[in-house]
Amino acid sequence: MSLESALLAIFLLPTSAMVVIGLILRPFLKGQPRLSGYTLIAALTAAFGLAVYVLSNSSQFPIETSAEWFAVGDLQVSLGFLADRLTAIMLVVVTGVSLLVQIYSQGYMRGDPGYHRYFAFMALFTMSMLGLVLSSSLLLVFVFWEGVGLGSYLLIGFWFHRPSAAAAAKKAFIVTRFGDFGFLIGILILYFNTGTFDIAELNSIATAGLIGTTALTLAALGLFSGAAGKSAQFPLHTWLPDAMEGPTPVSSLIHAATMVAAGVYLVARMFPLFVSSLTAIYFVAGIGAFTAIFAASMALVNNDIKRVLAYSTISQLGFMMLGLGAVGVGIAQGHFHGGDFELEHALAFGVAVGIFHLFTHAFFKCLLFLGAGSVNHSTGTFDMRRMGGLRKYMPWTFVTFLLGTLALAGIWPLAGFWSKDEIVHAAFEYTPALFWLAIITVFMTAFYMFRAIFMTFGGEYRGGEQSDHGGHGDGKPHESPAVMVLPMVGLAILAVGGGWTLSGGGASTFLSGEGLPFFGVLTHSLPLISLAVALSGIFLAYAVYSAKWLSAERIGQIFAPAYNVLVHKYWFDELYERGLVGRVLYSGLFNFISLFDAIVVDGIVNGAAKITGSAGMALRKVQTGQLQSYGFAMIFGVLVIIVVFFAYR
Repeated sequence: MSLESALLAIFLLPTSAMVVIGLILRPFLKGQPRLSGYTLIAALTAAFGLAVYVLSNSSQFPIETSAEWFAVGDLQVSLGFLADRLTAIMLVVVTGVSLLVQIYSQGYMRGDPGYHRYFAFMALFTMSMLGLVLSSSLLLVFVFWEGVGLGSYLLIGFWFHRPSAAAAAKKAFIVTRFGDFGFLIGILILYFNTGTFDIAELNSIATAGLIGTTALTLAALGLFSGAAGKSAQFPLHTWLPDAMEGPTPVSSLIHAATMVAAGVYLVARMFPLFVSSLTAIYFVAGIGAFTAIFAASMALVNNDIKRVLAYSTISQLGFMMLGLGAVGVGIAQGHFHGGDFELEHALAFGVAVGIFHLFTHAFFKCLLFLGAGSVNHSTGTFDMRRMGGLRKYMPWTFVTFLLGTLALAGIWPLAGFWSKDEIVHAAFEYTPALFWLAIITVFMTAFYMFRAIFMTFGGEYRGGEQSDHGGHGDGKPHESPAVMVLPMVGLAILAVGGGWTLSGGGASTFLSGEGLPFFGVLTHSLPLISLAVALSGIFLAYAVYSAKWLSAERIGQIFAPAYNVLVHKYWFDELYERGLVGRVLYSGLFNFISLFDAIVVDGIVNGAAKITGSAGMALRKVQTGQLQSYGFAMIFGVLVIIVVFFAYR
């Protein structure tokens, strides 16, 4: 099979599964719901195999296919796929993680009345992400970008009978629209300055300096606003914690390999363009660093295990943006001078720093969410205060969740250690001011994740509760079925060994296709420092939540003002919902629009109607049908003509 055919098949397989589930299985085989899961699993198994095949033939990259979509005057828009090493890595991540999530969903969603609908939406979600990754045109990226947004809306609000789930779906859809509006503006700025939507051409034009500085900066900031919305970067972060209202496998897929990964992928795909604007790349690094520590602070006090993981995802996405931005700042400031060869490979290195962490993070974050779902399946709750002691009842879930936590904390030799320390070193080398934020984030990550470990699996069981969906959880803890455990075991293996595949500079070497002279994490001492910081965070969590040497309640009382701020999530929800939406939009803008509509628009329409009506009444009196009236009018007209004639003569 040719690589072009394989790429097309990877996209069409989940698309076909969506069509089969939605148009055949759901309407005609309602009594066989598991067929929907089997259909999508079969499609993703084939897609994953093809993704591995594409990855193994990376020597033939890049591959680009294109066909005209439509043409209007000078505007020509093409459809096409772009396959390079970045594409290949993302295809493996998206298809592999999605496949494991669908297998897990067979157990988690068992008995749910929306079983067919769930897998149809999952197929749509996966298909949109694959299309986004494969697209060679920025306009086509935007089309699939919106498809990912639609899929997230449908899945977050899957249990739409719950008001909280319906509200969370609307919130995710609306908040990300703000970012997408900026994304669209950025695309239009680029098109009107270059005449193309082609990603490779846009990057080449930007690095050649053929776009004005102001236009380039505005376009890059517009693209980043879209990335910030999808990847929940500050200040568009508020939707992601509420997205936990969807089924846990949905949360796992959103946080590991699809929607939130799209923003980081976009920055990586357009990295040469971002690097060409020092202002834009500084903005990416700064927002990423702030988001990393900002979101981590809220995870410190949250008691919902899924929301802790949600804030962790926001923080880690900020960490990835920090990595991309740090190397980008180094390139923009001239740290990689020496010719096109050096610039090309410096760009590959910058992409590698961010994408390597996205690659490893996909495995252990997916694992952690599936572990949270397994706990909920057993206990009926996500509240860690209602858990405890589950290591005795759920040994497989405990061990896999612990491995995922160690990987996320960056403990050697697990996957997160390798990718995290590439980012820490990049920050130290090129943006020292942000290095300390990265180190503090490392400490906080280790602390809040082991807080979750000790509250969930340590101590004694505290009762759980009856679940309000799908019959999951009867308050009696037990291990989840094999169909849920096996995907967690597979992800745990990847969380342990996934980092070795691209460590030691291997990520940048693979992405560039050349041996690179850049560092790996074992060539300097910073990993020892960050490892010590992470271990100190674990030790503090042990002291507070396991050994009880320190009282969590007492600490909360001592730092009551700060604790109150974190518990209320810095009041951003209130600021947006009551301030921005309630006062600025509803009381301000929307009232103005309503008055404008009533006074101006309706005034013009009603005024025109009155004028027309009055004119009609006047003309109606002229057309009386009386011959003497018409004769009088004709005589009067002739007299007027005669008077005018002699007057002008």
